[in-house]
Amino acid sequence: MATMQDVADLAHVSLSTVSYTLTGKRPVSPATRARVEQAMAQLDFRRSPVARALASRRTHVLALAYPVYGVSLGATLNEIVQGAVEAAREADYELVLWPVSSSEPEVLRELAAGRTADGVLLMEVALDDPRIEAVESQGLACALIGRSADPADRVWVDIDFEESLEVAVDHLVGQGHTHIAFVNRSQADLDAGYGPSVRALHAYEESMAQRGLTPVSTPCDVNPGAGRRATTALLAEHPELTAVIVMNELALFGVASALREAGRSVPRDVSVVGIAISGEISDMYDHPLTYLAAPGPDQGRRAVHGLLEVLDGRPAPAGVNLPCTLQVRETSGPVTRLTTP
Repeated sequence: MATMQDVADLAHVSLSTVSYTLTGKRPVSPATRARVEQAMAQLDFRRSPVARALASRRTHVLALAYPVYGVSLGATLNEIVQGAVEAAREADYELVLWPVSSSEPEVLRELAAGRTADGVLLMEVALDDPRIEAVESQGLACALIGRSADPADRVWVDIDFEESLEVAVDHLVGQGHTHIAFVNRSQADLDAGYGPSVRALHAYEESMAQRGLTPVSTPCDVNPGAGRRATTALLAEHPELTAVIVMNELALFGVASALREAGRSVPRDVSVVGIAISGEISDMYDHPLTYLAAPGPDQGRRAVHGLLEVLDGRPAPAGVNLPCTLQVRETSGPVTRLTTP
């Protein structure tokens, strides 16, 4: 592996000149800079993170705080992470995982105190998320992939769940459905104030109420078995259902199992619409799933870009709600059987 001394020898400059070219601490003439950069390219020279940290007093590392315990990093969340990784690497940063949930702020406080990262990206954000204070109390900036109840002037990038649920309900009502259920994430998420679950539930209830329809919702753990049990219970209690909106990508597969076991054909008897999921999940469903596509990669990229602006001393960009895009495929269709009001 090439060293800075190798670059200096090939470019016929001093070691300090190579350092100044890399750090910008002192001016280097354009001709000299060109020779150094040509030598680095010829030697395929790459600075180590340690060398960058010593030169700039930055680690050039961003931490992604994500609660991996008891939570699946499914296809949809993986797209967010991938977008963040790509944006970080484009800026010559590395992204590391800190597996810390909102119930473990002291763990995150200790990690932040170690200064092994320049800033922190928080995923799975609760409306009142103690991780924010834990990070900022140690002098680190944070960016929210999601948003708290009061994100203030912090960097945040969220999905527009209000618009997404309105679009989903409108799509189904437009096909004649009036008995539409909503399968959410877990009761534990709702109790903890997990932002997406709370906002999506309120948006669904409001969209149904605006149309004079009765909302029927159920919490559901994030796994296929829970989806199967939740859907079986919904059908038993509300046999008139003709459509189900699901914001729980792993539960979707249990929803499909329960509908098959109940003899309900999709979409002839029951339409199914997924909320904030990836195209990969849609393709894995029994039939190509009608869904609102999550803006996952864009979420990750925007959060990283905003955090880097703050690290460079610029104001945080305004928070943004990104829309989901309706993809009508094979699991939604017109009502074909009579229902009782």
